[in-house]
This record gives sequence, structure tokens and C-alpha cells, in this order.
Amino acid sequence: MSSIATFFYIISAVLFILSLYGLSSPKTSRIGNYLGMSGMALAIVTTLFLPQVHNIFYILLALLIGGGIGYSVANKVKMTAMPQLVAGFHSLVGLSAVFIASSALWMPNSFGILEDEKIKLASRIEMGLGVLIGAITFTGSIIAYLKLNGKMSSKLIIFKKNPKKYSKITAISLAILLLGFCLFGSKFLFIALTLLSFFVGIILIAPVGGADMPVVVSMLNSYSGWAATGIGFTLNNPLLIITGALVGSSGAILSYIMCKAMNRSIFNVMFSGFNINEIAQNIEAKEQRPIKIANAEDASQIIKGASSVIIVPGYGMAVAGAQHAVSEMTHLLEKAGATVKFAIHPVAGRMPGHMNVLLAEANIDYEKVFELDEINSEFRNTDVAFVIGANDVTNPSAKTDKTSPIYGMPILDVGNAKTVFFIKRSMAPGYAGVENELFYNENTMMIFGDAKKVVEEIVKNLN
Repeated sequence: MSSIATFFYIISAVLFILSLYGLSSPKTSRIGNYLGMSGMALAIVTTLFLPQVHNIFYILLALLIGGGIGYSVANKVKMTAMPQLVAGFHSLVGLSAVFIASSALWMPNSFGILEDEKIKLASRIEMGLGVLIGAITFTGSIIAYLKLNGKMSSKLIIFKKNPKKYSKITAISLAILLLGFCLFGSKFLFIALTLLSFFVGIILIAPVGGADMPVVVSMLNSYSGWAATGIGFTLNNPLLIITGALVGSSGAILSYIMCKAMNRSIFNVMFSGFNINEIAQNIEAKEQRPIKIANAEDASQIIKGASSVIIVPGYGMAVAGAQHAVSEMTHLLEKAGATVKFAIHPVAGRMPGHMNVLLAEANIDYEKVFELDEINSEFRNTDVAFVIGANDVTNPSAKTDKTSPIYGMPILDVGNAKTVFFIKRSMAPGYAGVENELFYNENTMMIFGDAKKVVEEIVKNLN
């Protein structure tokens, strides 16, 4: 590789690092995106001018087709479907790793990985790890997409009888196939490794409960990064190695942060489906208990007299597209002299930062948005907690019910506020499938309906 290409690759790598830094805060996220796009554009142009790159026309045609599809999908996708889109894109990175590893095995001359007419051991290791991670990423991301899109059960158990035993057998088989391929480079072992890795991606993600899906999306992001690193080694492209490592490590760190916020370990989240016999399933039907039902007019009257309001957005706000109506309500309350803040749980929504993106889209000041640790103590001094479509992240059973799948997860203590309003379409449980005990509290009022329409009606009454 020429020194000029190396220079531009270094610039691209720096832009990617700065992009990640920018994406760490809502205030600088837009700049972070621009930096990342610039780095990718520079990397593509630099790669096209490498002497070993041929068939430029077909490469440009593929870029045009792929870019056109990406542009079309990005324009049509709704904000509520963004987690599914991210999971879908992750799957493509994993599949590309499988294809490139396969190409390298069948056409080693083109990749320059032969030594004494045999594929180098280092290359076999890179290809084996690349196809393993890539295949798991592909099928795991497809399963995540289907679960997030509501086309698959929130928690699907593959090994219903003795899951630990069969999962161990699968893991041992995977390790044996990987070791065998690395030692002998057999195409048969490669195909078997690929197929088993595809299967592992399914059994790994299918049993994960809905409440843990934000962590799963983040982990799949990490997997796609490591798959890209494997591709980089196979293609002998240092920038791809750097970029994959950045994505892989940042995804892993984000997953760790979210797991810490949930008081769970990554292993507990990713392998929870293999321990279904260890926790009793609390699926007994419960008696219908009385609840307090309010309407938009009732809510506006109480909110009018409040000096402090904390709004807790959840996936219901995203589904209804209520963020702009919430922004207008915030403006009116502040105009009336109330202090309005937003409380964001680390796993609210269906992917990391989902609620922050929606609030930023509605031009809500970043200074009003607080994480769980920053604002949880303020609920006890708050007049009104206004919950829009959030369920699991406010459920007190996470503290009291050891049989609950969300037990141990820190929650937003909205029940400590003087009055709690819950906007929901029905009494249905949250994505984790757990009934929220908070609905039956004396200080809780339920408002049933579409979140956007309800908030717009509140705004009308406030005016």
C-alpha cells in the first residue's frame, strides 16, 4: 500500500474516532454523523485508487445500487422502526463477512494468502473467526429484526428440554469445527462451521426477552464490528480492521453500560433463555383490581396547578409520534411557570438513545433531559409524573418480585410523585410481558388512548 493511501486511511480513522466522540452526546451527534460520513467517503475513494483494486465499474455499480436502496429505506422508515432498521443493517455486515471468508477459501490466489500451495495458518484462523462471528451476527440480527417488528414471540425457547445441556453440546461442536478448520482448512469443515454458526445466532437471540432487546441490539452492533475486523484481516485492509475494532469495542462498552444500568451482566442477558428452569414463571392470572381512569381534561386541570412536572417517555410515545405534541405541552407548562424535566431510562424504547433521538427531533432542550441516576431522587418532590407509553422501566416489581423477568433492573421511581398519569392504549403489559403494579396505586391515574391525540387534547385544554 502506498504512503499516500496510508495517509488518507489515517485521516479516515481519525474522522471515525471523532465521529464516535460526537455521537456520545445529543448536542454533538449531528456533527458526529457528518464526520463519520466524511470518513467513510474518503475511505471508499482511497480504496478505489489502490493498484490491486480492479473492475471499478462493477464496484461503482454495486455502490450505486446499495446506496440507492439505503437512501430509499432511510427516507421511508419511521422513527419507531429505527431499531428494526439497525438490526437489519447489522445482519448485512455479518453476511458480507461470511461471503468474503468463503471467497478467500475458494479463491486464495486472489487474496494472496497462499504459502507453499496451502492457505496460511493465520489466514485460516482469520477466516474461521470471521465466518463464525459473521454468521452469528447475520441470523441473530434477523431474529432481532423479527422480534422488534412483532413477527416473532418476545421470548422463543428453542431447546425446551434441558436447554443447558444442548447449548453446551452446540458450543463444544462449534469450537471443534472452528479448531478443525483452522488446522486443516477443509471446505467441508468450513461449510459445517458456517451452518452451525447460523444456527447459533438463532438459538442465542431467540430466547432473549423483550425487555433486554436494547442490549441485544447493542451487542449485535458489537458483533458486526468484530466481523468487519475479520474481513479487514482477510482483505489485508488496515482501515477496515481499525473501523471494525472501533465499532466492536464501542458496542461492547455501550452494552456494558446498559447492563450496569439494569443491574444485570451481559452473560445474564445473552444467555437468559438457557436458564428457564431456574426461575419460576409467574404466569398465573390475576384478579381485576380497581384503577382510576382520567381523561385529557382531568389531566390538564391537575397539570395546570403543578409547579414541577417530570415527563417519562417510552416506546408508546415513539409509536404514536407524540414527541412534537409533548414539546408543545412543555412550552405551555413552562410559560405558566412550571418546571418541566424529562427522565430517560437507559433501556427505554427499543434501542440505545431511542428517546433522546425523538426528543431532539422535537427540538426539546438537551438541558431538560436527564438520565435515571440524575433525576430519580427528584420524583418525591415532584407534583406530577407524566408517563407516555413507558411501562417496564417504571414497574416496581423489578424491586419486589424475584420471579419477575425484570427483577433487579433499576427503575424510574415515578410512583413517588404526588400524582402519576399513565398514557396507554390499554392495560396490556409492557414488552417484557409483566403487569405493572403501579397502575393500581392510589396516586395513579390511567388515560387510555393514542398518546399523540391525548397530549394534543391536553395542549388544547391548556390553551
